[in-house]
Amino acid sequence: MTFTEAEIEYLESQPLGRLTTLGPRGEPQARPVGVHLGPDGTIDVVGYSNATSQKWRNVERDPRVTFLVDDIASLRPWKVRGIEIRGEAKALFGVGSTVPGMSGDVIRIHPRRVLSWGINGDQPRVVARDVG
Repeated sequence: MTFTEAEIEYLESQPLGRLTTLGPRGEPQARPVGVHLGPDGTIDVVGYSNATSQKWRNVERDPRVTFLVDDIASLRPWKVRGIEIRGEAKALFGVGSTVPGMSGDVIRIHPRRVLSWGINGDQPRVVARDVG
């Protein structure tokens, strides 16, 4: 299993994450993207013009990515939570939804390592595990 039930619930509750790809000179490039669970424990990044984006070209050149979703659940008491997904991505033409106005082109992330905090059993410490 890629994600725990609590991680799935958390990912489904969050509208926004950050996808980090590696640019042409190896520099990290982070972009805000929607959070979508894909098939078989993957994460799908969809968009209006995905196939023409820099993140798409970055994935085609180097599939290593990090996807981060986090938030502040409470200020008092201070409670942060999040999930970092490290893995390999594939740029896939036309496999996603074209509604409402989406291109249907998807960057599909295959997780290899999952780090989470504040999600599973309210543990504030980072829990890491290899999944792929």
